[in-house]
Amino acid sequence: MPGTTDQTLRPFLWRAETLYGDTEIVSRNHDGLQRYTYSEYADRVSQLAYALEGAGIEPGDRVGTFCWNHARHFETYFAVPSMGAQLHTINPLLPDEHIRYIVDNADDEIIFVDPSLAGKLASAASGADGEFDDVDFVVVGSEPTDHLEATPYESFIDGYGTDYDWPDVDEDQRAGMCYTSGTTGKPKGVEYTQGMLWSHTMATLTPQGIPMADDDVVMPVVPMFHVNAWGMPFSATAGGSKHVYPGPSPEPGDLATLIEEEGVTITAGVPTVWLGLMEYCQENDVDLSSLETVVVGGAAAPKSMIEWFDDRDVEVLHAWGMTEMAPIGTVAHLKADLRGADYETQLDKRSKQGLIVPGLEFRVIDESGEEIPHDGEAFGELWVRGPWVTTEYFERPEANEADFEDGWLKTGDVVTVDPDGYLQIVDRAKDVIKSGGEWISSVELENAIMAHDDVAEAAVVGVPHERWQERPVAFVVPSEGADRDRLIKEVTDDLAADYPKWWLPDDVEFIEEVPKTATGKFSKKDIRERYADQSLVDGKVPEDAAPE
Repeated sequence: MPGTTDQTLRPFLWRAETLYGDTEIVSRNHDGLQRYTYSEYADRVSQLAYALEGAGIEPGDRVGTFCWNHARHFETYFAVPSMGAQLHTINPLLPDEHIRYIVDNADDEIIFVDPSLAGKLASAASGADGEFDDVDFVVVGSEPTDHLEATPYESFIDGYGTDYDWPDVDEDQRAGMCYTSGTTGKPKGVEYTQGMLWSHTMATLTPQGIPMADDDVVMPVVPMFHVNAWGMPFSATAGGSKHVYPGPSPEPGDLATLIEEEGVTITAGVPTVWLGLMEYCQENDVDLSSLETVVVGGAAAPKSMIEWFDDRDVEVLHAWGMTEMAPIGTVAHLKADLRGADYETQLDKRSKQGLIVPGLEFRVIDESGEEIPHDGEAFGELWVRGPWVTTEYFERPEANEADFEDGWLKTGDVVTVDPDGYLQIVDRAKDVIKSGGEWISSVELENAIMAHDDVAEAAVVGVPHERWQERPVAFVVPSEGADRDRLIKEVTDDLAADYPKWWLPDDVEFIEEVPKTATGKFSKKDIRERYADQSLVDGKVPEDAAPE
């Protein structure tokens, strides 16, 4: 019967191997630069599948990875799910107790571990009270590790054939797994089926997604342990692109070198990565001429960053997504009728999270349960649904009841939608500041503060206030050598020019660094806990600074 072939990942690699067998996959590893072709990659994927089968891995079993971005990690991306098993990428930046919980909860059979992360994994395993006893370890290198009883990767796959007989895998088969960072409790597991990852890949390849073609050179800086590096390894393979993996703990200089020497055209990561590259470029002679697109997600890209790359003919493509969404949900492409608009109008649209990608639906719900108007001013919680959006968490019924409703994922992001359909995240539901019964967007204030040249980072949180419930306080990381007194005055004056008095932070506190989550996002929870001091705002709010 026509149309009965299931939607799975395997055909993406088959196409790349068949049509682009000589296209390169380049990887910065611990022992130097590795370079091979799609044809050679496909052979190694086949060897890995044989080796996993020889180690007792069966369809449905979970195989964990504890690795940086490199080619050996990429080999697990197709070998594990294509043989019917489930790839579970583990975030090594999480606390030991979270890693222990994740490995135990997922019931991993084997974990592939990066040599530089073996000590971290051993530390997590040592406090597990036997929870890791049934897990085998493969160190993703050529040599054994002193930290774990682990088989070297090359020994693990050595001697196996390159003609693995891939099974017919159902599109409902679990193919991937990733856990949320757990900033508000235990991490929550999200499973991805073959069909979900296929749908996500196809959507990202559309012109309104993050298209990757056979003349592109794709470098995912976003970690491969974080929602499959935003799906880029799958999309780049499906598009026949050249891959470049930056390896363990890349510095800005490493990224600059790879861009120059490998001709990178598309790269992606959180804003802090690109702020570091910008600083490096200002101090060194760097050739970015090959670079066409920088995808930014995980946090809002400051307008100044977009302008800096624009000056170098590089497009900053703002995107938003979640672990629960595999992860891409919106991309800030300019609609056709905006391409002739003035630069400030375009910049305003591009600095938002963007337009929902083809295949997804959304609604925005206010506190009364009604949908908000798309006027760019009304706030509400963003709900989404679609073929690659999960409808439940792994073994977490209490979270399922709170976070899902009638097939919709309640994202927890508070957004506005403008008349052109562009979504802008105003805040996380837990971070929005409610002062005197009115909402204040901490994200909007942060972006305005970070527009100042002497501000490296800024976070705004609500501090308890006896009269107004909460008041905003700004926590600012000044640039080196900044005049702090002048900086406070200029930031305050800039905010006062654009926002009502009751929005203005009641204090500006200087800190050395904004705390980060394990995925590189600002951790306001840590700031709130550290600075939960009502004295920061008591007595500082003039009567006319309250909301009307």
